[in-house]
Amino acid sequence: MTEAGGRPGPPKRDERDDGRLEAGEIRTAISAGETETATAGEALGRELKPGDVVLLYGDLGAGKTAFVRGMARGIGANPDEVTSPTFTIIQEYAGPSATLYHVDLYRLDSVEIEDLGLDDLVSGDGIVAIEWAERWTGRPDDVTEVWITDLAEDRRSIEVRSPP
Repeated sequence: MTEAGGRPGPPKRDERDDGRLEAGEIRTAISAGETETATAGEALGRELKPGDVVLLYGDLGAGKTAFVRGMARGIGANPDEVTSPTFTIIQEYAGPSATLYHVDLYRLDSVEIEDLGLDDLVSGDGIVAIEWAERWTGRPDDVTEVWITDLAEDRRSIEVRSPP
């Protein structure tokens, strides 16, 4: 683009200004603790809509539940209610426009996972976040993936991959 007088003007912007992930985009952030991990989850939560599925990957203690706590805040649910669903397996957090279903597959074997009915849950009208998603062999492809990696000294790499 050129301005009057032949000087180059500002470049044309093709990117969206709302901060939302584009299809197939990968966004990476470094977190310096649980609060920042939750803040990253909150940012994603603000972008989610009913029917979205988020699969979370990371070692034990990586910050998956802290990330989901932020997602709950992002959809307007009470983040103080979010705890690791290790023993209840599926927890629900109601927001004003959607319910967040928080699933933890850590203690389940493949038969128990199959019996959960995750296919029905992810095809519903809530937002579904699944910790230890690698344990679910039937996971769909059109999901957002979150990979949390421990970098030591309370630092984490958080990689968010949007669906293709």
